[in-house]
Amino acid sequence: MKSNRKLKLWELERVDKETFLNQKKEEILVVLDNIRSLNNVGSFFRTSDAFNIKKIYLCGITPQPPHREINKTAIGATQTVEWEYRESILDLIKQLKTQEIKVISIEQTAKTKNIKELNKFMNEKRALVFGNEVDGVGQEVVDLSDEVMEIPQFGTKHSLNVSVCAGIVLWEALKK
Repeated sequence: MKSNRKLKLWELERVDKETFLNQKKEEILVVLDNIRSLNNVGSFFRTSDAFNIKKIYLCGITPQPPHREINKTAIGATQTVEWEYRESILDLIKQLKTQEIKVISIEQTAKTKNIKELNKFMNEKRALVFGNEVDGVGQEVVDLSDEVMEIPQFGTKHSLNVSVCAGIVLWEALKK
């Protein structure tokens, strides 16, 4: 029986940094609403690089690169994923909506929809909002959102780690 050998890094055939920076990006923006953990921010960068995301917005208290702890988790993705800091997430959300970008908050609410419904926005520009590790997406942001979606969960915990959530949501957003 043939061995299912692990691939070496050079065998993965990933594009180089210059090619990545110049390739067409997915029409998805990631918006971080007061994420406090440096490691979570780094994970967002790494995941956004993996899924060829257009841009990350860091809002409120969300830490910004360059920072050693962000870089440790991002492993260079702060150099490949476009990002911008905005003090006011509310101003950003209002601006995005004027650009006809669908704002979708990932949060648990009374009228939340299943994350599988993300595919109905496949051909639209989307901003996916992820919230603080303790408080989630702010209520004012939820109120301004076009949709609010969540990942179904079946265990005893109330939520997933926000960076784990991001991986699942971005994968779902890009499934064709």
